[in-house]
Amino acid sequence: MESIGTELVPIKCLIVVYSYHHNNTAKIAQVFSEVLDAQIKTPDQVTQEELQQYDLIGFGAGIDSGKHYKPILDFVDRLSKVNNHKGFIFSTSAVQGAAKVKKDHSLLRDKLTSKGYIIVDEFSCKGFNTNLFLKYFGGMNKGRPNSEDLKHAKEFAFGLWQKVSNST
Repeated sequence: MESIGTELVPIKCLIVVYSYHHNNTAKIAQVFSEVLDAQIKTPDQVTQEELQQYDLIGFGAGIDSGKHYKPILDFVDRLSKVNNHKGFIFSTSAVQGAAKVKKDHSLLRDKLTSKGYIIVDEFSCKGFNTNLFLKYFGGMNKGRPNSEDLKHAKEFAFGLWQKVSNST
């Protein structure tokens, strides 16, 4: 676990990510993993039983048509109910903005809270997109997530650690 001038109390963290196409969301998950000393798994690599072992679970995927990619949503649908487990949501998408991210995350957030998860925080940044006609023009957000996005992801992860370690 990294440190920025303070001793970090370890938390056990898992990141469940479905990253498709350009691996934009996997790049963000990797930064979270380095800061939080977390394992990264895809939805098909995770068992219901192992989720009980973690203090914090991240759920992330790219955004398609205003919601997270279907494999992460289907994964959450299969989860059993829990009692106040901590989670966080993350994504990459072509278009950002606070209202848009809130809307894009709403389906996954609702599914997780209905299962008993407490959403500690949420993160999103731009990702390179070559969907549909964009591929004919070289795509949108080329080079994203970039170093600034990764820096914000790192800061977000440190903030998560502080929130979770202060509440355990």
